[in-house]
Amino acid sequence: MIIPCHNEERVIGATLDSLASVIAAGTEVIVVCNGCTDGSAAEAGARAGVRVLEIMQASKTAAINAGNAAASFWPRLYLDADITVGEETVRAVFEALDTGSLAVRPPVDYDLNGAALLVRSYYRARRHLPGAGTALWGAGAYALSAEAGQQLGTLPPVVADDLYVERFFPAAEKSVLDCPPVLVRLPRDVPSLLAVLRRTYRGNAEQGALNSTALNSAAGIFGSVRGPRSAFDAVVYTAFTLAGRRLAAASHPGTTWERDESTRTMFRA
Repeated sequence: MIIPCHNEERVIGATLDSLASVIAAGTEVIVVCNGCTDGSAAEAGARAGVRVLEIMQASKTAAINAGNAAASFWPRLYLDADITVGEETVRAVFEALDTGSLAVRPPVDYDLNGAALLVRSYYRARRHLPGAGTALWGAGAYALSAEAGQQLGTLPPVVADDLYVERFFPAAEKSVLDCPPVLVRLPRDVPSLLAVLRRTYRGNAEQGALNSTALNSAAGIFGSVRGPRSAFDAVVYTAFTLAGRRLAAASHPGTTWERDESTRTMFRA
C-alpha cells in the first residue's frame, strides 16, 4: 500500500490505525511524505510496520512514483492519507487483482456528519454522476496489478492522479468491487467544498476533460430529477460546478494544493 501524505499529521494516524490488522499481517505499507513541514513523518513512523519516505517536492504524483520505486510487492493499493479502509476491503482488493483484474477500486461511503445543508445537497446530486459508481476516481483509493503498474509506468505531474489512471485503462480492464466501502470524510462547509472543487476542475482542465465531464455531468444530474428535492439538489450541484470552474480558471500552474480543512480540524495531532 502506498499513501501519499502532504502535511497530514492530523489525519494520517487515524488512517494507519484503521489498517492496524493489515499491517500486522505483513502487508507492505509505505507513507510518502511529500513537501511536509509538519509532523506527518513522525506520526506515521510511530506506527509499527509502517515505512516512511520523505521527499522534498510537494507533489502527489511524485510521492506515488517514489513509493512505487521503493515498494517490493504487487498488487498495490494507492490510498489518500485521510481515507478510512478496513481489513476486509483491503483483502477484497488484493484478491481481485491476484485473480486477473488490472485496475480496481472499492466502493465509497460518504461521511457528511455535521455538513451544511448545501454541501449535503451537492453530494446527494453527485451520486448521480455518470461514472460515479463505475470509475476509478472519486474514492481516494484505487489499486493496480503488476501488469497494470508496468503498463502505466511513471505518473506525469498532473493534479488528478485518479482521473489520469481512469483514462489510461479501457473500461474492460477496470472495475468497482462489491466489497465493504472506504469511508471518505467530505467538506463540512461551503468554503471547504469550493476549495476542493477548484482543485478538481483544475485537474480536469489540465487533462482536457473539463468540457466532456461537464456535459456528461449535466445530463446525469438533471436526468436524475424525480421531484422537488432532487430538483433542488440539481440546481445546487450546478451552482457549485459553475463556481468551481470559475475558481479553477482563475488559478495558475503551481497553485497550492487545495483541500478540505473543515474535516481535518476534527482531529488532533
